[in-house]
Amino acid sequence: MIQTIGVDEASFDALFRTWYAPLVRYAYSFTEGDQDEAEDLVQEAFVKLWGQRASLGVQHSVKAYLYKMVHNQALNRLRSSKVQEKYVQHQTRQMAQEFESAPEVPELQQRLQKVLTALPAQCRQVFELSRFEELKYREIAEQLGISIKTVETHMGKALRIMRQELAEYLTLLAALFHFIHI
Repeated sequence: MIQTIGVDEASFDALFRTWYAPLVRYAYSFTEGDQDEAEDLVQEAFVKLWGQRASLGVQHSVKAYLYKMVHNQALNRLRSSKVQEKYVQHQTRQMAQEFESAPEVPELQQRLQKVLTALPAQCRQVFELSRFEELKYREIAEQLGISIKTVETHMGKALRIMRQELAEYLTLLAALFHFIHI
């Protein structure tokens, strides 16, 4: 038995109101607990349904058709996100390889080490704990037995000196710190 979905807005509105909440609950199972994503999937299905409303012929039931649409939307989104993830990983590897082969990298590393060594001892220690060990200012203060304000002062001084001494490498340095944290 072929059912047609109403072409008019009132029929579509009634269909939406009847099936929106159950479809969102169904879509939720595909979104790892992300309610917004589940709602997006259902809304996308209804938008697609509205766009095709004049030419649709539903073979079994409107309910089954709607659930299948949401199922397909979820699979398409999952497929798309996996392709996107692979692309980002590929781009990241490619950029890392280009970065590692850049002639400025060894020179930058030497210059960075020289600047770090020239920092006052506690200033250098605060900078290294913050940037290389990724400790929060509170954790650094506790570890070194100093106030958070002192940590902030040392970080400000270290960053100011780094900016001054490494200004010509700033873009390359930003890329280096980006790749360190990937």
